[in-house]
Formats: sequence, structure tokens, C-alpha cells
Amino acid sequence: MPSADPPLLAEPALRVPQLLEAMRSVGSGLELHSTLDRICETAADLTGARYAAIGVVDEEGGGLSDFVYQGVDEATARRIGRLPDGRRGLLGALIREPKPVLLADLSEDPRSCGFPEHHPPMRSFLGVPIRVQGEIFGNLYLTEKRGGRPFDDDDLAMVQVLATEAGIAVGNARLYEAAMQRERWIDGSVAVTTALLSGGDADDALQVVAEQARRLSGAAAGIVLLPAEEGGLEVVAVASDEPTGMLGAVIPPESRIVAELLDGQAVFVIDAATDSRMLTQYASGYGPAMMVPLQSDGRVLGTLVTPRARGGRPFTRAERTLAVQFASQAALALMMAEAQRDRERLAVFEDRDRIARDLHDLVIQRLFATGLMLESAHRRSVVPEVREGVGKAVDELDVTIQEIRTAIFALQQGPAEVPSGLRTRVLREINMAAVPLGFKPSHRFLGPVDTVGDLTGKNLIAALREALSNAFRHADASRIDVVIDATVPLADGRPGVRLSVADDGVGIPEGGRRSGLRNLKRRADSLGGDSRLGPGIGEGGGGTTVVWEAPY
Repeated sequence: MPSADPPLLAEPALRVPQLLEAMRSVGSGLELHSTLDRICETAADLTGARYAAIGVVDEEGGGLSDFVYQGVDEATARRIGRLPDGRRGLLGALIREPKPVLLADLSEDPRSCGFPEHHPPMRSFLGVPIRVQGEIFGNLYLTEKRGGRPFDDDDLAMVQVLATEAGIAVGNARLYEAAMQRERWIDGSVAVTTALLSGGDADDALQVVAEQARRLSGAAAGIVLLPAEEGGLEVVAVASDEPTGMLGAVIPPESRIVAELLDGQAVFVIDAATDSRMLTQYASGYGPAMMVPLQSDGRVLGTLVTPRARGGRPFTRAERTLAVQFASQAALALMMAEAQRDRERLAVFEDRDRIARDLHDLVIQRLFATGLMLESAHRRSVVPEVREGVGKAVDELDVTIQEIRTAIFALQQGPAEVPSGLRTRVLREINMAAVPLGFKPSHRFLGPVDTVGDLTGKNLIAALREALSNAFRHADASRIDVVIDATVPLADGRPGVRLSVADDGVGIPEGGRRSGLRNLKRRADSLGGDSRLGPGIGEGGGGTTVVWEAPY
């Protein structure tokens, strides 16, 4: 019965064309992982090996950072479990002594430590180092030559030639990958700078920093921390597929890592879950982590953290360097955005001062003069109805003058003097929205609104601003009702605060942009709350009601 294994070319001279074709195949691509796959497949075909693998040596030279294999199906790989780390056994010996190894039976070599459960049996073995520009990149392993024969010197010579060509191909692929990686980080820096300087909400801009850092680093989360008032670092933005509940959490100032970060030092952790310096329960779900300061021109604004999942590969030197550069660029953009907002606030304050002066010097004086004229008319009039009407007009003028003086006082207040209660902030947002809307939204407060915590209150104000902005830009509404209810229980029973913004506008069209609504949802989710839409207060439920709620 004929064998199912492919015939091997017996004479080395007859295998030269096969070797040349193998060398051409190895150097035909630029993507690193596909190049490693191609090297394994080509080496197995060239030698008749059933299994082939490449172990990529980590940057410290103490183990493997990657392991690419051919011949083992996915089901078997899942049963085997964790890939070899190269810190012991024959693979570890080849890392410490990178030279060719040819064995007829693996089990007889004293360096071998056996195979894990479910691993396929392997006897014959051939291993050669792969060098890139003179430095060890990894080792190519071949096992189980078809037909039950051992690998011979001809196989070794062929594979050594292939390994030389593989080193060139890997070097080219690494250069290409490094260039593409730098380009991605540069594009991410541009996106962050654009977001920060677009004049949008500062919290949304920090969220962009977190999301871009997470995407570029291949991390499980992107986290931005800023110095907390009570000391330490506070989580102000989180980008993650799963709710983390860490928004608003504070890393205590006694943490040694906090001191290093605030001193402008980058911190790289091999395993956040087991590192004794991590003084927060949130670290338990993560593995390798980069913590780089957001600093520019010697000023530390905060920290950018990008942790990978437990068991994830460590960050390379190149990734660490790019992350530090990205954080510096983001910090510079933050400083520029802060300066831009300062200029805008200064312009607003100057306008407020001018308006206050005009109200005081012109409007009040004219109203006062008009009041004097009416009082004179009131004294000279003999008709009771006229006297009564003029008297009411004078009283109304007095009330108006008092209201204008109150408005002047409010205009002259600095930001530090403005009361910080949630009720006051809500009223301020409603009054500000009345100008572009052309009418003042109605409002209603239920429960102890001013007891809502700072973090929830800050996000509620941002949600209110977003909802009012959407109503102005898109709804074409003539009526808006705002309700703040601090008496509602959430679905899980916790006490919560609910914001409802209802209008009688045109509603949300199919296929319309929903970035603002996504922002509302993200803010609520980050606090353990929710956001949803409902029918409006127009005829037949026309318009939209935005409901936003969170625990406090």
C-alpha cells in the first residue's frame, strides 16, 4: 500500500531548486507574523517535517515573546493550553546557547523536560538559530521527519541556508512593521490634537486620548488620570469594551508609583495583578501595563495608563518609546487647549464686564430718568385711573432696575465666586441655552438635588448641555421641559438622580448622526447608570425625550 507521505528528494543536488524556491517564498512578504508562518511552512516542506515552529526570543533574552507553529491543529492546541515560554528544557537551552541541534530522539537528550498533556509525540528534532543583522531573533524548530527517519546533515545544511534567508526576510518585515507602527501612532497623535483643539468639551477630549492610546497600544483599556484635589491621581477618562467602574476612582498619594509618575517618570509593569506597588483593586484584572506621564515643558499634567489583559504579551521597547512620545504630544495638545480655553474665558469675562458697564451706565440711568418722569406725571395727574396706572408702571420700573442690578452683580462674579450647587449649575445651563433657543426651557427639581456627588453632578451637567445643544441644533423645538429628579431608585435598587429633557421638535431622523447620544450613553455607563430615548411632548408624542440617570 503506497505511503501518504510526500516523497523526499534523496540527492542534495536535486534539492537545490527546492531550496531556491523556498528562499524565494520566504522573502515574498513584509508582514512579520505572516513571514514567520511562511518560514515554518517552507522549512517543513523542504525537510519533510511534520511539525515546525519559530520561537521568538524576548528583548531580555530570557525566554520567548512569541511562538509560531505549523502542523498542530487548533483543537489540539487548545487542549495543550499555554504556549512554551522558553525558560526551561531544550527550547530554553537553545536560547542560552544559540547553535544548531540535530537529535534522533528528543527524549534521550538530557536537556529535554518532556511534553505537556495532549501534546503530539515527537522524536526526531532539528533546531537552528535565526539571526537578524547579527543578533539572535529566535530559533527554528523542526520535528518528526515523515517516514520515521531522523533528520540528517543535508537537512541541517538546507535549513541553515534557509535560516539565513529567513533572517533577511524577518529584518525587512520588522523594519516595515516599525514604520507602520510609527505611522499609526503619529496618526493617533494628530487625532488627539485635533480633538483637543476643536473647542469641544474637555472631558470628551480626554476620552479621545484614552481611546486612541488603547487602540494604538493594543491594550485592554486606555485610562487617563489627573491629579486629585486630596492628593494622588483620579481616573477622569476610561476607554474599555467592558464597564470597569473605575471612573472617579483615586489612586492614593502613598503609592510609590504615583510619586514616580508625578515626578515625570514612566513606569512599566510586567504584571499589574501581582505587582506590590499597585494599591488599587482595579489592577487585579490586568497584566502588562504602561504608565506614562502626560508632561510637556517640564510640567506634569497627569498620567496615561494602557494595561493589557492577564497573560498578554509584554510591551516592547519600541511600543514603550512610542507611548512616551504619544503622551508628550497629548500633553502639549492639552496645554494648548487649556490656553485656548483661557483665552476664550478671558474674552467672555471682558464681554461680561462691558455688558455690565453698559447696563449700569446706560440702561439703569435711562430707566431711572424714565421713572422720575413718570413720578412727576403721577403727582400732576388728577384722574384716579391714570394715577393708578402710572404708579404701577413706576413700581414695575423699580423691580426691573433691581433685576438688572442683580444681573450686573452676577456678570461681575468670577468663576470661583459662582455657587457650585447642582441646582445652581442646572439653572445656569438653562439660562445660557435660552439665548440660542430664543426661549427659556421650563425646569423642575425633585428631591435633594444639591446632595448629588461631584462626579455624578459634573457628568449630569455635561449630559444636560449635550441634550440642550442637540435640541437647539436638530430638534427645531418651541418648548423644552427639564426635570432633575433625585428621588428615583435605579434598576439595581441604588439611589439615583434622573435627568429628563423633553422637547416638541421633529424627533431623531433615521440614519441621523448620533455621536452626541453615544456620549450621553458612555457617560452614564461609566458611572453604572443608563441613558435612553423616549417620545417627546409634542402632539401625538412628537419630539424626543432624553433620559439620563446615574447613581449618587
